Amino acid sequence: MPHIATTNPTTGQVLKTYEAMSTEQLDAAIERADLAYRQLRETTVDKRARWMNAAADLLDAERDEIARIMTTEMGKTFVAAQAEVTKCATAARFYADRAPGFLADQPADAAAVKATRAFIRYQPIGVVLAVMPWNFPLWQVMRFAAPALMAGNTGLLKHASNVPQTALLLEDVFRRAGFPEGAFTTVLVGSDAVERILADPRVRAATLTGSEAAGRSIAQIAGRELKKTVLELGGSDPFVVMPSADVDRAAEVATTARCQNNGQSCIAAKRFIVHTDVFDAFAEKFAANMAALRVGDPMDPDTDVGPLASERGRDEVHAQVRDAADQGATVLCGGELPTGDGWYYPPTVVTDLTPEMRMWSEEVFGPVAGLYRVSSYSEAIEVANGTSFGLGSNAWTRDTAEQERFATDLDAGNVFINGMTTSYPELPFGGVKNSGYGRELSELGMREFCNTKTVWVGEGAASAGAGAHAE
Repeated sequence: MPHIATTNPTTGQVLKTYEAMSTEQLDAAIERADLAYRQLRETTVDKRARWMNAAADLLDAERDEIARIMTTEMGKTFVAAQAEVTKCATAARFYADRAPGFLADQPADAAAVKATRAFIRYQPIGVVLAVMPWNFPLWQVMRFAAPALMAGNTGLLKHASNVPQTALLLEDVFRRAGFPEGAFTTVLVGSDAVERILADPRVRAATLTGSEAAGRSIAQIAGRELKKTVLELGGSDPFVVMPSADVDRAAEVATTARCQNNGQSCIAAKRFIVHTDVFDAFAEKFAANMAALRVGDPMDPDTDVGPLASERGRDEVHAQVRDAADQGATVLCGGELPTGDGWYYPPTVVTDLTPEMRMWSEEVFGPVAGLYRVSSYSEAIEVANGTSFGLGSNAWTRDTAEQERFATDLDAGNVFINGMTTSYPELPFGGVKNSGYGRELSELGMREFCNTKTVWVGEGAASAGAGAHAE
């Protein structure tokens, strides 16, 4: 049986366990989601907007309680958890406000296609399975759920097994906000149940945020079943600093960019690629900033970095650091495994990396930064793009010509110049290469799970005849 439980990462203590759904319970949940879809697709977008705004109001009203649950389940600081709840409420209101425009019929050139009217209509497709990770246990779900529900789809959430309380809480929020029973359902199952869910004909698509291995598995199943998928996978984001950059500001933002969410973010900057002209100054400031971060109880408002979410995750991070150090890398700060309770790991900076080391090619999912020296723009791009990932990226330069070049040359789904990579409801989010495909957020995220339907309207026999030779 899968182990579905809340385990406090500050102590390692199991606080609450859940029994996985039986096959019969899972089938009933899918049936409820399908029935709710039939109801939801017939509602007006204005009614769905009222429900979505009500969900946002509940998130705001219960922010601290929800944040406390997230911190308890996966260790993010309470301050960061509060901000995550607020961000989810903002996204819910964004889609409630913008959905009428995003879903409005889009006129086409009727004369060009010999029609009296021609337009594109966006309609829901049905039940969407969401397989979500623990690192942003509310935000990762909301950025799928808000646009999907506003479009008229229903959602089945298979969340990470270490954040069951957060998963159940969000189902309850949508129910209390007024959405029909089954419109958003958390299924407490292990990963072994995903294939069965996705193979069910009542489930029409899937979205996953997670590892490459999980993405490949979902894509394989969905390909066999001919079902749409959106995948947001890992990232090893570059953070490039050029000679014209504000080095002090870059080093300050770099610290936050690497250690946000205790270093457990797909779009956290992980590889810091610095021009030799400013390398020493940046390295000194960056390492000092990282070493000064306070590691401790995530409920303490003065804590900067809490524990990693699991002992296994911490062990993996430490193994990657030791692998580099054993092969000659220099550890500028951190790198020592703490003693005592909790799965803590110190902010760490490692330089003198070479391609033989695991950190060169692997994503490090913890507060560990790799520091690289380059001598030119072309070398910076070569190192930045020299990975199988392509999710986010950062470039620091006050040279406008370089800014334009970085915007084009960085092989990633997101390019942030002179700022930290983040996600906004207003902007599409997703990756390329092994970081996945498809887009979340913005109008594109809503339309990923819509039937983009062409409607052509003629008049009389002549018009009908003109369209006789389709395609």
